[in-house]
Amino acid sequence: MGLYINPGNDAFKISVNDDIYIDHSGILIFTNNRIGKRKRYLCVSRPRRFGKSMTAEMLTAYYSKDADSASLFQGLEIAKNETFETNLNQYDVFSINIQQFLRGAGGPMQLVPYMEEQLLRELQIMYGQLYTFPAANHLPTALAALFANDDREKKGFIFIIDEWDCIFREAPEDKPAQKAYLDFLRDLLKDRTYVKLAYMTGILPIKKYGTHSALNIFDEFSMADPKGLAKYIGFSESDVRNLCQKYHMDFDEAKRWYDGYGFKQADHIYNPKSIVDAMLENSFQSYWINTETYEALRFYIDMNFDGLKDAVIAMLGGLSCEIDTGTFQNDMTSFSGRDDVLTLLVHLGYLAYNEETHRVCIPNDEVRSEFLRAVKSSGWNEVAEAVKKSEELLNATLKMDAEAVARGIDAVHSVSTSILSYNNENSLSCVITLAYYSSKKDYTLIRELPTGKGFADMVFLPRKHCSKPALLIELKWNQSAKGAIAQIKKQEYVQALNDYKGNLLLVGINYNKKSKSHKCKIEQFICEGQ
Repeated sequence: MGLYINPGNDAFKISVNDDIYIDHSGILIFTNNRIGKRKRYLCVSRPRRFGKSMTAEMLTAYYSKDADSASLFQGLEIAKNETFETNLNQYDVFSINIQQFLRGAGGPMQLVPYMEEQLLRELQIMYGQLYTFPAANHLPTALAALFANDDREKKGFIFIIDEWDCIFREAPEDKPAQKAYLDFLRDLLKDRTYVKLAYMTGILPIKKYGTHSALNIFDEFSMADPKGLAKYIGFSESDVRNLCQKYHMDFDEAKRWYDGYGFKQADHIYNPKSIVDAMLENSFQSYWINTETYEALRFYIDMNFDGLKDAVIAMLGGLSCEIDTGTFQNDMTSFSGRDDVLTLLVHLGYLAYNEETHRVCIPNDEVRSEFLRAVKSSGWNEVAEAVKKSEELLNATLKMDAEAVARGIDAVHSVSTSILSYNNENSLSCVITLAYYSSKKDYTLIRELPTGKGFADMVFLPRKHCSKPALLIELKWNQSAKGAIAQIKKQEYVQALNDYKGNLLLVGINYNKKSKSHKCKIEQFICEGQ
């Protein structure tokens, strides 16, 4: 075993033996099917906290010669597959963490020569007498010659490259070093018959240069387009249910805090690191700050692009925003507009992207709390003031003080008009969500609740620990608050809450465009439940 070539299975052994381990070995079925084929190049990008390195360690343990990993995989999904033994510990594997090499190199421009020197030295030690040709300073030439002159079965090499994009994140302005690095990877991997599989993992997709990529051989699996690997991004809903049952934790709270990443091939994906921390700490809270502070988010939302501030406010208010991900250059400096910034936030895990609607939203309360910290520290006083006043507005609603509610919504509207267009019920809904922001700790908000005779605009259902009444809010634009209440009754919206039993407040809110003011009407209703 070596440091970088066939390093063994110790790292994966730690993961398998940990307090919480979720089986994602099915990804090996996918990679086994790519070995030795044209589509043998995979680039899998994920945010921090989403298990990238653990997957790289699993692939290394599975493919590396002399690792003797059979017992580690017994009982896992891959062990039941027909390709399991065929590929188990059969290849010479280069397991490379680029971030470690970057630290050791002493600078971005020294990364390639330092990495090449270290890998060539280990290759010479490993291959001994076969390493007799002049290739002391060029890794691709050495590997090609070894592959051509090895009389043994020509299995070739597998490359597992972790944190492949760290040079773009840690040296974002050093274009010469980035280009030298990409050229090295291209020379090492592209059209090389000794490459049987290349698996790269990082946060960003492959950097674009002009109209083409230096590594256009790779199939990319990202947060914007995960394809067949979507279910391996994080924990599934069934995984989280089982963990909540095991650790006696409230599944609904886990969902509120950490769910929200959904894809065509995987509806509900949870942040795995946060779920593990919540279970082991027996506490639902934001664990985001353990690996990244809100200043990183603040830097991007402070960029002065048209529409960016509006989009952030709208998403804090519970709305989603349409974006074009195609202009993003897959780096952290080349931004041409708000869509590029929002696309980066998708790759960083701050936003969830819907592949079918091309819209983004804030996925859950953990990330929302980071947005709120960033917004407050950015001097967005109007938003901070709206959130601060939201507790008063909720109390006024519960007291059925309709005039105070109308005044409170007027106040939120007045501080948000400079940053949010206000011209329909959708924008009114956004303002109402901001106005009731503090309700999140006690209520679950359901938008557009199907009722059988239409959709209730907003329903606030009390959480298990809360004894406050439910709220059913109907919004109107240039009509009347009384008409909103009448619609709730006529369309029998209350019938949709057949599982709820207790006090319910019917809240009608109308915005008069001419007077630029809101009116509110509140009535009490008793839900008998089923």
